[in-house]
Amino acid sequence: MCDCGCNTCETKSTLMLNESLAPRAILSEGLKYHVDNNKPLTEHVYRAGSDNYFNLWAEARSLYSREILEITHEDDLEILTETDLGHFGMFEGKKVPLDFPMLVESYYTAIADLGGKKTKENLDSFEEVQDFMDKMIKRNAISVEVTKFSQEGKSQTLKYDWDGEKWLKISNKHELSESKKSNKKLNKPMRDSSGGKAYKVYVKDPKTGNVKTVRFGSGGLRAKINDPKARQAFAKRHKCSTKKDRTKASYWSCRLPRYAKLLGLKSSFSGFW
Repeated sequence: MCDCGCNTCETKSTLMLNESLAPRAILSEGLKYHVDNNKPLTEHVYRAGSDNYFNLWAEARSLYSREILEITHEDDLEILTETDLGHFGMFEGKKVPLDFPMLVESYYTAIADLGGKKTKENLDSFEEVQDFMDKMIKRNAISVEVTKFSQEGKSQTLKYDWDGEKWLKISNKHELSESKKSNKKLNKPMRDSSGGKAYKVYVKDPKTGNVKTVRFGSGGLRAKINDPKARQAFAKRHKCSTKKDRTKASYWSCRLPRYAKLLGLKSSFSGFW
């Protein structure tokens, strides 16, 4: 069947059920909607991050792997064959969605001084920072330096000393302006060195089986999504066609347009860079 109704032109189906292997009755309501309306899974009927959203990806992957569901849409195929979207893993005792990019308003880096030896962790909330500081007491930490990063790249640093009974806040270091940091940097474009990233995603490392956090991108990436020249330049500069390792930030930065709607970004382009 074609889109115009003449039944003479050809419309490529993106989703098709192989009814010789299974009846339509096995499809969930959401997946049936996508099949009936020839709607790619990347144009999801459910709210991104909802239980139905993850369940639909898991259902589609299961049926596709058993050849019950035929899929031709390029973006759908890559997500189903190269990612674990729809599945969950354990990260630091928490159940987290895998390969699901999330916009990060801010995050923290905590560095503990263990008497000459330092340990560092990236954390997503101040509650996690407090848990980290509690753990460091047991390791005889003498101080902890906590830096909060915003997605705009701004940072604020607090330092705490352990007095034997409690943590004492001893300083509040605000990020200096570029002109105060170094006269050499005036009027010279440079990459932000604060370490702040706009997005994060939990990924299962295929080598170890462990779940890790990958932070990627910056606020500036959003402006390039709808600019064809900027997209092409970005893809060429970062060799996006060669990025296949999901545990690397470059993989996700190269595919940011694909997840634009999921991340709440305004985009008229949903494909590869």
